[in-house]
Amino acid sequence: MSWWWTGAFGAAKKKHLLGRRKVRLINYRSVAVVIGATSIVGHSLCKILPCDDTPGGPWKVYAVADQPSSSYDSSLSPHITYIETDLTNPSDALAKLSPLSDATHLFYVAWSACDTESSMFRNTVDALLPNCPNLQHISLQTGRKYYLGPIQSHDPPYNEDMPRLDAPNFYYNMEDMLIEEVEKREGLSWSVHRPGTIFGFSPNSRMNIMATLCVYAAICKKENCPLRFPGNWVTWNGFSDASDGDLVAEHHIWAAVEPFAKNEAFNCSNGDLFKWKQLEDVASWWFVDAVLGVKEPHLDCMNKSKEHGFLGFRNSVSSFSSWIDKLKGLKIVP
Repeated sequence: MSWWWTGAFGAAKKKHLLGRRKVRLINYRSVAVVIGATSIVGHSLCKILPCDDTPGGPWKVYAVADQPSSSYDSSLSPHITYIETDLTNPSDALAKLSPLSDATHLFYVAWSACDTESSMFRNTVDALLPNCPNLQHISLQTGRKYYLGPIQSHDPPYNEDMPRLDAPNFYYNMEDMLIEEVEKREGLSWSVHRPGTIFGFSPNSRMNIMATLCVYAAICKKENCPLRFPGNWVTWNGFSDASDGDLVAEHHIWAAVEPFAKNEAFNCSNGDLFKWKQLEDVASWWFVDAVLGVKEPHLDCMNKSKEHGFLGFRNSVSSFSSWIDKLKGLKIVP
């Protein structure tokens, strides 16, 4: 259990501070296919899986994305093979994914628009399952929108036992598809992970509140404009929670290798609360508007993960600051 107590420190940061070790020939115990490798959590998975002390390892990693790897990605580990494919195209998905016959674990952390996400997941499953005889576990990332509806939502804090809302939700479709496919195959297990607002880093992520806030602040500074909070009073003064990208990645790995966590859905947040007014003044954009303009607090309950043995956590204020420091250090933002 000691690995999960990296806590506020984080396995990926630990690896970075210890320095990169020389590459040696390895007999891999597990082989991961990370779908959405350029997303925030995908980027964190590709950092953490190759670490020497990651549970289930040594890990070989196939990093799959719809765009080429960047210089930030290619420097992560020699144990990662990058694969560019268009998962909205069934033929391309089959051509690129079917050769990955040694895969043992599938981590699906991609994001796309609602009308394509389910078909992307379907194309991934159809390409991998018939061609991966050793596949043991599928880890699917959905999100907090599982508890939110267009008219009526559940009252927070959200827990995994809450019934589905009587409204269309593509997360419901994806989870049903996952369970249906897993039940067809003996020995294959699943887990679902529902993070909230994710703090993290990826140079190519299409949903990244951290980079957006930094860019907004840089523009305000350049134009000599005041940096005003674009959200509402509820968000500024009320309690919020967040999901550190590295913590979510650790949560995926934990569920993939921990027998007691198999075939369950879990919320995944840092385990604490904060107020946006405690952080640096922040930004705007449609995604940030959705986060900062809520009418009531969106809060998760992490009791189920704790009861099943996951004790990882993050200090959200420290997480926010550390990811901004990383973006600055990599010169992605000024």
